[in-house]
Amino acid sequence: MVVSILKKMGAIFSLNDPKWGKGSGNDNDGKKPESGNGPPDLEDLWKDFNQKLNAMFGGKGSGGSGNNGMPSDSNGAKWGAWLILIIVVFLWLVSGSFVVQEGQTGVVLTFGKYSHETPSGFNWRLPYPIQSHEIVNISQVRTVEVGYTGTVKNKQPKEALMLTDDENIIDIQFAVQYKLKNARDWVFNNREQESTVKQVAESAIREVVGRNKMDFVLYEGREKVALDVAQLMQRLLDSYNTGVQVTNVTMQGVQPPEQVQAAFDDAVKAGQDLERQKNEGQAYANDVIPKARGAAARLLEQSQAYQAQVIASAEGNASRFKQVLDEYQKAPAVTRDRMYLETMQQIFTNTTKMMVDSKTGNNLIYLPLDKLIAQTVQPDTSATAPKAVGLPPAQEVTNANDLLHARDAHARDREGR
Repeated sequence: MVVSILKKMGAIFSLNDPKWGKGSGNDNDGKKPESGNGPPDLEDLWKDFNQKLNAMFGGKGSGGSGNNGMPSDSNGAKWGAWLILIIVVFLWLVSGSFVVQEGQTGVVLTFGKYSHETPSGFNWRLPYPIQSHEIVNISQVRTVEVGYTGTVKNKQPKEALMLTDDENIIDIQFAVQYKLKNARDWVFNNREQESTVKQVAESAIREVVGRNKMDFVLYEGREKVALDVAQLMQRLLDSYNTGVQVTNVTMQGVQPPEQVQAAFDDAVKAGQDLERQKNEGQAYANDVIPKARGAAARLLEQSQAYQAQVIASAEGNASRFKQVLDEYQKAPAVTRDRMYLETMQQIFTNTTKMMVDSKTGNNLIYLPLDKLIAQTVQPDTSATAPKAVGLPPAQEVTNANDLLHARDAHARDREGR
């Protein structure tokens, strides 16, 4: 209905109106306008507008002349004013509607003060200037970059250069990803939201780097540094009530300044050579020390075994001597004969034995018994067997006589005892 009314109003004030641009005249008097050029008379337009409104709402037009038409024009003007007021109020109320997309939230303000938050979908508030709203995207992952802009090659030295605990300067570029967890805090507690998060990130990284050594930050401690920065940032942001949730801290680049890069590379290579030589020495020690310990253990065990052997042999000899002594004390003559026979048995076991006939005075020496036995066992090797003692016959007889004399002397000694 409102649209149709607006269309009719537009038709009323249309430029195609035949009276637009003509002079004003009194149609009831039947007079023609004085001039065809110039602007239309506003009074005539207002009367025409009232007449059309009366016709639209079923009223009577100004059919009379003079004062008879005045009440009708006044009544139509009131109806027109109310209609315009209704349309304006309707449009003003419609201006308070707004749509919140999924993943966003609307913050409604009443005279600039926080009122409430709206969910996603179609929402309505009191129109301006009573209430206003601000839509905040809480699902978007936002990023701030510290030490560079856009790419790592585009460095920002004022942000990237930092001092470590051992008074060395390093160049760090990192990025912080975060989301919003409270739209009210994000809107009301931050004047420059992005700048606040960036300043907090820079402050946190400088504090963490200042507590650690240069080698730790450059190599094995990069992940630890990123984790510490994220935790410190979250504590600072929560203390400021910024409504920010840090999701990730990524170290894009950590290196010494470009001015000392060559010297630093040499120092790194020297350190790597030192570690390599230490590892080689440790490997050699791990190879030599177990072998030396094994050899020492083997020698110790051998010495202990030899010690046990010598002790056991000495104890056995002592025990055997005691036993012989006991037997000698009981029967000295028998013990001496037995000892003599055992000694001679040991001697003759490893010597060549010969048979000599001494009673008949015959100096003929027979072949050795062991050689005869060997010839009997191995008849095939008898031709290559050597003589008894390998000496001339005269010398063999002399040795035989000496042996006989020694035996006779021993027999006489035994008889004298």
